[in-house]
Amino acid sequence: MDFIWILFAFTCGLAMRLVALPPLVGYLAAGFALHFLGFQPAQNLETLANIGITLMLFSIGLKLNIKDLLTTEIWLGTSAAMVLWIILCGSLLMLAAAVGLSSFTNLSLSSAALLAFASSFSSTVCVVKLLEESGEMKTRHGKLAIGILVMQDIVAVGFLVFATGKVPSLWAPLLLLLIPLRPLLGRLLQEAGHGELLPLMGFFLALGGYELFSMVNIKGDLGALLLGILLASHSKASELAKSLLSFKDLFLIGFFLSIGFTALPDWGMLAMALAICLLLPLKYMLFLLLLSGLRLRARSAYLTSMALTNFSEFGLIVAAISVDNGWLDKEWLVTLALAVSISFALTSGTYRHAHSIYSRYKHRLKSYERSKRLPRDVYPYPIGAEVLVIGMGRVGKGAYEALYQHLGDRVWGLDADRQRVVRQKKQGMHVCVGDGEDADYWEGYDISTVRLVLLALPSMEDATNVTQQLKLVGYKGQIAAIARYEDESELLHAAGIDRVFNFYTEAGTGFAEESMAMLR
Repeated sequence: MDFIWILFAFTCGLAMRLVALPPLVGYLAAGFALHFLGFQPAQNLETLANIGITLMLFSIGLKLNIKDLLTTEIWLGTSAAMVLWIILCGSLLMLAAAVGLSSFTNLSLSSAALLAFASSFSSTVCVVKLLEESGEMKTRHGKLAIGILVMQDIVAVGFLVFATGKVPSLWAPLLLLLIPLRPLLGRLLQEAGHGELLPLMGFFLALGGYELFSMVNIKGDLGALLLGILLASHSKASELAKSLLSFKDLFLIGFFLSIGFTALPDWGMLAMALAICLLLPLKYMLFLLLLSGLRLRARSAYLTSMALTNFSEFGLIVAAISVDNGWLDKEWLVTLALAVSISFALTSGTYRHAHSIYSRYKHRLKSYERSKRLPRDVYPYPIGAEVLVIGMGRVGKGAYEALYQHLGDRVWGLDADRQRVVRQKKQGMHVCVGDGEDADYWEGYDISTVRLVLLALPSMEDATNVTQQLKLVGYKGQIAAIARYEDESELLHAAGIDRVFNFYTEAGTGFAEESMAMLR
């Protein structure tokens, strides 16, 4: 990649960060700016973008439990949302054409249906970035959002088969041999160690899965996803995903830049894109009502809907194929590219305030909630806890184990990752499922016996949000948290946290031992 690409990406990304917006909004702006200034996309830009998406889907697979996709709220929620959106959005587009809006006058019924279908998808790239940055990939709403995105990808494969005429080859059933090969792949992963061979093997598996599926005329991205799912239960799956994180994020910059090179828009196309983005609240309400109707808790339905309220990069693929087949005018490809970019910016800007918005409007949102919840959404509470460790990852587990030696059953752990909780319960640990940022959780829990809360969470924003929720329910005890960087310590203290520990020098056991002094 030429230096000019890096210069624009860094400058625009930094500018967005300085105004409290995610850098990906800046990368989108950089792509349009480079295109406007007359730069042509290099061939390696598309290659970088494709590698980024492939690594991202492989990483999603490593964190995905295939059983989650079979739940009613995911498969029924996805299919119902897509069908209803196509009907509603298509009808509104035809209404715009019928009343004579200039940009929509030449829109046919088939074109409206295609545009509605293209805009029914939510962006895997955008949603995963948001969930990773907020540390919510393994929460209830995070898994719901990822499950719906995966189901949408499966629908995408069906469309590509129909639109391109590429049916899977006769050799496609041989891909089932990957299942008995799973132990061999697991052994190779184990032998890769912890150094540079580990991310290299990640590249090998992700790109290898892509190539295998492409060879038999199946969408290559799906191959990367499924290969990740095959290894999701391996003990090193999480470590492999973390080793690929920086590579994935870097390559995905190429994807965001490439959107700006779809075509140069004019004012009319921008107006059409803004008009399409006015439908985003309808998409949000559709997801919210459907997920609430499927007996999800109001908070889970709300956060999942907020994350999915955007348009997808796959919409551009649908539009490009439709243009090639003569089903759509070329101007709609540019219009959708703009709409996708605008939706990314809107989702990125609003989702970071999603928890505070819920706290403000939770009584109104809870009116959509059904009286009977899904069994997975009924959470137990820690019984007799005096010390509560929120976040039972590596640091949290180390703190729990050290504290348990001194306080025994008075120490409990809380984590939003259900699979992690199941594993730790089998080890005899006192831990239960719960999201510390969930206002409803704390309102139903008598926290008067808790004297100390340890926040072993992945980001400063998570720790701040949990602290706010604890203060709102009248918690009077001590709060301790970890910080990865020095500049975060002051912000955490300002948020009401009594003691902040440096992640690298006081993590785990040291974190717990120093916390004991707060109880004396």
